[in-house]
Amino acid sequence: MSSGYSADERFQYLISCFRPRVKMYIQVEPVLDFLIFLPAEVKEHIERTAATLGNIQAAEQLLSTLEKGAWPPGWTRLFVEALKRGGSPLAARYVNPELTDLPSPSFENYHDECFQLLSLLQPTLVDRLAVRDVLDKCLEVELLTIEDRNRISAAENNGNEAGVRELLRRIVQKENWFSTFLTVLRETENEALAQELTGCTASGSSAENENLSQEDGPEVKELLLLDTDQPNAEKQNSDMENNSTESSFMDSSVISESDTSLAEGSVNCLDESLGHNSNMGSDSGTMGSDSDEEEVAERTSPEPELHLRPYQIEVVQPALEGKNIIICLPTGSGKTRVAVYIAKDHLDRKKQASQLGKVIVLVNKVLLVEQLFRKEFEPYLKKWYLVMGLSGDTQLKISFPEVVKSHDVIISTAQILENSLLNSEKGEDDGVQLSDFSLIIIDECHHTNKEAVYNNIMRRYLKQKLKNNKLKKEHKPVIPLPQILGLTASPGVGGATKQAKAEDHILKICANLDARTIKTVKENISQLKDQIKEPCKKFAIADDTREDPFKDKLLEIMTKIQTFCQMSPMSDFGTQQYEQRAITMEKKAAREGNRQDRLCAEHLRKYNEALQINDTIRMIDAYNHLETFYNDEKEKMFAVLDDNDESGDSVGGNEDENDEKRPLKVDGTDKFLLYLFLDNKKMLKKLAENPDNENKKLTKLRNTIMEQYTRTAGTARGIIFTKTRQSAYALSQWIIENDKFEEVGVKAHHLIGAGHSSEFKPMTQNEQKEVISKFRTGKINLLIATTVAEEGLDIKECNIIIRYGLVTNEIAMVQARGRARADESTYVLVANRGSGVVEREIVNDFREKMMYKAINHVQNMTHEEYERKILELQMQSLLEKKIKTKRTTAKQCKENPSLIHFLCKNCSVLAFCGDNINVIEKMHHINMTPEFKELYIVRENKALQKKFADYQTNGEIICKSCGQAWGTMMVHKGLDLPCLKIRNFVVFFKNNLTKKQYKKWVELPITFPGLDYSGYCFCSDED
Repeated sequence: MSSGYSADERFQYLISCFRPRVKMYIQVEPVLDFLIFLPAEVKEHIERTAATLGNIQAAEQLLSTLEKGAWPPGWTRLFVEALKRGGSPLAARYVNPELTDLPSPSFENYHDECFQLLSLLQPTLVDRLAVRDVLDKCLEVELLTIEDRNRISAAENNGNEAGVRELLRRIVQKENWFSTFLTVLRETENEALAQELTGCTASGSSAENENLSQEDGPEVKELLLLDTDQPNAEKQNSDMENNSTESSFMDSSVISESDTSLAEGSVNCLDESLGHNSNMGSDSGTMGSDSDEEEVAERTSPEPELHLRPYQIEVVQPALEGKNIIICLPTGSGKTRVAVYIAKDHLDRKKQASQLGKVIVLVNKVLLVEQLFRKEFEPYLKKWYLVMGLSGDTQLKISFPEVVKSHDVIISTAQILENSLLNSEKGEDDGVQLSDFSLIIIDECHHTNKEAVYNNIMRRYLKQKLKNNKLKKEHKPVIPLPQILGLTASPGVGGATKQAKAEDHILKICANLDARTIKTVKENISQLKDQIKEPCKKFAIADDTREDPFKDKLLEIMTKIQTFCQMSPMSDFGTQQYEQRAITMEKKAAREGNRQDRLCAEHLRKYNEALQINDTIRMIDAYNHLETFYNDEKEKMFAVLDDNDESGDSVGGNEDENDEKRPLKVDGTDKFLLYLFLDNKKMLKKLAENPDNENKKLTKLRNTIMEQYTRTAGTARGIIFTKTRQSAYALSQWIIENDKFEEVGVKAHHLIGAGHSSEFKPMTQNEQKEVISKFRTGKINLLIATTVAEEGLDIKECNIIIRYGLVTNEIAMVQARGRARADESTYVLVANRGSGVVEREIVNDFREKMMYKAINHVQNMTHEEYERKILELQMQSLLEKKIKTKRTTAKQCKENPSLIHFLCKNCSVLAFCGDNINVIEKMHHINMTPEFKELYIVRENKALQKKFADYQTNGEIICKSCGQAWGTMMVHKGLDLPCLKIRNFVVFFKNNLTKKQYKKWVELPITFPGLDYSGYCFCSDED
């Protein structure tokens, strides 16, 4: 790009080369302040994007605006200056049309390596760094701007951990941030963290820094600090050759919509295009290949030694011989350490044989990825092998096949591998095959059954194994298959009531994993028992004979509703059976267009839920549940009444103001149900606030907690397992609000799942990590958890495990009991007398004994009998899957989608036809037709915003006729799209005049086309 090109053309070309990096290094909002040539409305639009979709999306919008617009002469110079003054100097170096200060390729390599190191150590920094200690120093050395400081301080209001994350996100956008940040850490008495980042002792690193000449610059300093992160000297050279595939994973994870990797958006690519060396500034740095292995070993932090106990050695032998096995060891006995040992031995043997070894560890929870990576595989293997953990957010922005190629051990959620295998089967570029791995380790392998993702992966394995057998007979080359290692604390009995069925279940798990045997400890059982402390088991049974006027009032209301809709009297109020009947009635009424019965059934379900809450937690929690529901119903009605806007946007308002505006305009059923609650509202609240009527089960729980935490003062640590997210949250609030608990040192917090399947707000992955971290350090000593805490998670040894009215199966019982690993620990079941909970626990004890007896039987089968049975079960599994696939395909609707109509389930108005539906990301179903837009209102929904607090929701879509919820407004690629939930509609098939209701879109036997963005944007009247 010589002088023959204008500054505008050079700018356009630089953006095309470096777009991914520029987007990552721009801090958009402060830069906008200095772009005086941009119109105010354009700035506001970009600022809204930053607030709703994040900085990366806003940076993309800014660059696109600058590329497409006609701006005054000299605007490129103003933009570069704005970047510098707005705290984005690194971005300024990439877009300066003068090409005077372009970062060198070596600088990019150093920056990427530093970034990757920081990403690996981020959990340590988040846990151990106090953001206030370093904030002022970072500002002083110009690592942060004043605006950066203010934003970090604001984030800190949500906790120190949030502040540290915001600090790290901002410093990496600055020049020479790594060496400057190390200096800040050392000068603020955080020497230990500086050593974590460098792998050097304090004196060693200081000496090295003094020996670096001024000409070498910060780039070389950062590089030498990073030498210690290389596994060995040989690998350093290969890393230089392959830096395009091993550039910073965190970099690529930040870039959301671009398929261009950072390696492509690098100075090396520009060099090739321009035909010259873009070595602006120091390029003298190397990858530290001059230092030998001994020097590297000296400067690296000491490696933990990998040793197994005798009982662990007993179960690993067949796996060390390359056989497929299942290892069954109790929770807390070191199953994962065994897996690390087997993985290292496997890779060592492959290396000695000059063969390619590749290990993938599959887990079924996102949190387990980081846990296994940080605590087990990375510490023990990093000296010899490259280890990487992949899940959720990172994987979505990283090419999984590239990670597989460039790493020896990958810890991943099973769904990531499944998705990549599917891509490979479809002929897409970014897929992998099972033959790419030499060892697959499956954690919590008892989930390898039915349609679980583990089983889908293993069915591919079994199909290829059968093909290989055929190829062998034909003397043709076979496809290599990996060794399989399954890990579990309890394979269970699959609901068996007889011993033979339990044995079949164990055999089925073995068949699904193609295991040669299932290994348990026998010879060293006494040592295992010494290692695993069996807790003392107790039952705390509540005789709930209290008077319960609150419950009586709810039953009175429910009886009135049943009478109103002429429903057959039902007396089993507050049970699961009652709820199921109400659901059946609601669906039937929706199909028949019977609005009265449908509404009554819906409200009866809410009262039934309140009865269940009253039986589990406080009366006030049950009352709040009903009040929230009826407040939401009122708001929906007012949203319909207030809709005078053709655009469909709803104006939110204060509930009390709405009450004063006008009486509700509703039909007879709405009026009856709403005023039935409103007429009884004051009485219900009064009864709920009366402490004399407290739940006796709660009293038992209180006494149990107080006893345990008084007996083990200062050292107590416990978990309460409960059924629902709502009860976990309510119990934690009950404990926090009760001063008696604080007096005995109880520090409680809830721990719930991250999925959105429940109506109750989930926890984010980061919130879960933070709670577990605080539990390990003792800042929290009592977790109130759903089943999310039963399996796998590395939760510190507990003195007390309480199952609060929650009994599921024998696997969950073993997992939960295994959490009580401290000396003299206690396992308590709290339940009401006559609830059936104690009886189910006794059944689970019986099933556990049955399970071990079944395992022993399978272990003692003759080899021939075992192999025959396993092959039968494998063939049966593959055949069942084949038949199911054929049935699913046959169910697919071949008719025109327009023959399917969707009716509002509440008022039966025709909402849209099947040919109006498009799909985004193969999951989100949307309708963007102008006709549909006239039928709904968008209203603010505070409950929805709370539930999806970790990402943006623009409101809830409700039917303009009746206020029934239809879905939510989602933002995708800058577009506001109405995302529909099929459970809110009745599906009418015109060809056979049938009506049905579905919970999920996948149940509907028709495939809808993907969204054509170009077609939509061309015909859309939106800006």
